Amino acid sequence: MSETPIVVMGVSGCGKSSVARILSDRMGCPFIEGDELHPPANVAKMSAGIALTDEDRSSWLDRTGALLSAPHPAPVVSCSALRSRYRQQLRDAAGRPLVFLYLQVPRSEVVERMSARQSHFMPVSLVDSQYAALEEPCGEPDVVTITGPGNASDLADRFLFHLFAVRGIALGQARPADGGSPASA
Repeated sequence: MSETPIVVMGVSGCGKSSVARILSDRMGCPFIEGDELHPPANVAKMSAGIALTDEDRSSWLDRTGALLSAPHPAPVVSCSALRSRYRQQLRDAAGRPLVFLYLQVPRSEVVERMSARQSHFMPVSLVDSQYAALEEPCGEPDVVTITGPGNASDLADRFLFHLFAVRGIALGQARPADGGSPASA
């Protein structure tokens, strides 16, 4: 179990929820689905194919940040966190260090994934608005970028290896898919 909350970020359809669930399982910590934290008005807007504004996202980010501030165990949260100021809002609300995992996935793969979704409120028509809003987290020291494509398990393993081997962050009971130590991922 990590003492540092993890935010899995990126555009809709990049695999945030899948990777976050795997990380949560492997690290033995709670998973929080960021999509479930949106107020109903946001969900209705996105379902209608209307992109959210900064104002729309503000209360959602505050709510997400408040959950990141909760004492142990530190959660793994899926949250798009597309803009630098959104990430800063999460940091400020959490009031403690965070680690962001940015899943950088090609647009063509995101479109394919979103087109295959059956029960998600975000339509594929909003893909371009997601990429337009995205501010790549270049130079942000608490962000680890993992570039796709790849299956969710492999992406989670690459992230765990980076935290353990490169950043020296203690992972407690975290384990890669092969059951070995994080350093063998």
